[in-house]
Amino acid sequence: MFEMVKSGGWLMLPIILCSISVAAICIERYLALNTEKVAPKNLLAQVWAWIKNNQLDSDKLRDLKNSSPLGRILAAGLSNSHHGRDVMKESIQEAASHVIHDLERYLNTLGTIAAISPLLGLLGTVIGMIKVFTSIMLQGTGNAGVLAGGISEALITTASGLSVAIPALIMHRYYLRRIDGIVITLEQETIKLVDALHGDREVDVKDEA
Repeated sequence: MFEMVKSGGWLMLPIILCSISVAAICIERYLALNTEKVAPKNLLAQVWAWIKNNQLDSDKLRDLKNSSPLGRILAAGLSNSHHGRDVMKESIQEAASHVIHDLERYLNTLGTIAAISPLLGLLGTVIGMIKVFTSIMLQGTGNAGVLAGGISEALITTASGLSVAIPALIMHRYYLRRIDGIVITLEQETIKLVDALHGDREVDVKDEA
């Protein structure tokens, strides 16, 4: 493996750094985008129980805000619920925008790596072929070792760049879809809370467990 990396030339270094970054981001986002952590299933039912039993105070709001991203959104809405439906919805939307920004953390980096890794490989290909043609111009086609080295460098960097870019692109798309699903869940839960407090119809916020 070391010989392969060495024969790929200096451009293998940024490609390897890109591969390490992809692995780190994928692991971090996999842990962070756990639906149960972002939007606990029974959190809304617990909040509704507090409201009905007149137990919702500043301490519970603070704990709710720090409990999860969904709790942060619900706490923002509850803090302004006495100002009316519109103000409550605005507070929820503002908190939700911050939560979504946090959910999308590092995904731009992952997408950038997916885009530049093939370009790094292509650059390595170009450099390798330049070496091949330079050696042909200086030494002719008799030195097979020099020619093979240049072609090897060209092929290894291309393959390495694609090997990093393909998984990065797949995981980037996967996490975007995962975030979309989480956002839908957050919207459904917050709409239930707004309708329960300011709506004209009954809303089921009971514990689903």
